[in-house]
Amino acid sequence: MTWFKPWRLTERKVQGAASVIGQAGLFCAATSFWIAISVKYVMYVSFALGYHQSRKFNFACTFNLESYLLMSAVLFSEVSKKWETATALQPTTLALAQGEFSVLLGPSGCGKTTTLRLIAGLETPTSGQIHIFERDVTRLACAQRGVSMVFQNYALFPHLSVAENIVFGLRVRRVAKPELQQRLKHVLELLSLEPYQDRKPGQLSGGQQQRVALARALVADSQLCLMDEPLSNLDAQLRQEMRHELRALQRKLGLSVVYVTHDQTEAMSMADRVVLLKDGRVEQVATPFEIYQQPATLFAAQFIGSARMNVLKLEQGCLAGTRIAVAAPEGAVHMGLRPEDVELGSGHRLVVEKTEFTGADLLLHARVGAQVLAVRADGKHALGVQGEVQLSWNPSNLHWFDAQGLRI
Repeated sequence: MTWFKPWRLTERKVQGAASVIGQAGLFCAATSFWIAISVKYVMYVSFALGYHQSRKFNFACTFNLESYLLMSAVLFSEVSKKWETATALQPTTLALAQGEFSVLLGPSGCGKTTTLRLIAGLETPTSGQIHIFERDVTRLACAQRGVSMVFQNYALFPHLSVAENIVFGLRVRRVAKPELQQRLKHVLELLSLEPYQDRKPGQLSGGQQQRVALARALVADSQLCLMDEPLSNLDAQLRQEMRHELRALQRKLGLSVVYVTHDQTEAMSMADRVVLLKDGRVEQVATPFEIYQQPATLFAAQFIGSARMNVLKLEQGCLAGTRIAVAAPEGAVHMGLRPEDVELGSGHRLVVEKTEFTGADLLLHARVGAQVLAVRADGKHALGVQGEVQLSWNPSNLHWFDAQGLRI
């Protein structure tokens, strides 16, 4: 057996071996680099082509990729979240624009809070990538993401004053005292909290505590602010006032806001864009006007609106169980009609089953075969509407949905 003898290696052989190894290393590095670039390019191009996995359909759109990425405050690329057998968020591609008030809306358990926690870094995605202002933050800790958050329960320290609560995060980050005082003064003035800066949270009203929580988020000087149902603990009147204040503040500061709520009134009155979720999937992304006037699915149609859209089954070109003919497009299984789009005074004769008087409005429930048609009328009709009524509608206000619940 011949043993390896290192002293037999000549200098030329050593140099030759080193050259080969070096070239192989450079080749591998170059190959890895171009593979990484190609994967990233394919990922972004796929997103640019508008691939968006939804419940039973794909959203499609076209836009300039580079400019769109520059405009995104938050970008999800096939992000999902699972816990063993439970899926909180299905693979989702979603972009939220800079400077907009984006609202995540949906019923309990739809995945909206999970989505917010993924943005904040409080949860780690099972798959996919998350970008905040073009920076990949998928595996970054909360403190490294440059975002601020307002929680549902305010999360104020009861033993600290208003001022100390607001600057607590700045002290932890060891911000210089002159800058700390300057930021504190600014947010106290901005939210009209100067008279309360020495009080403890227990000495404040619910609205004032909410302002303190908001001030703590704003003092961090982050361009992205996350809010998890911050108004849910307030009474109706105070909630309405805070809605106006939050919206005005967001516009004044040019903040990018991601706001979670199950209250459609909050969503419709505050949002630049609504992201409607159901069972961990995005049903529709649109402006409040678009999602109200052109719901993409049956769920969107019935979830949006203080009085739900009427959804009536069709049979052989008529409303099921009646002889009321409608000009339904091919494939239509359901007809949608908003209560406010039904007119009193002429048309089909229907029997009123019950009425709901709300002051300015009167909601009638009329029998259409085995189905019920809700009608929003002027509250002045409260005493005059009894028994049988005549109803009609403009065909241009009708919405059509197929067997899968998708808009036609």
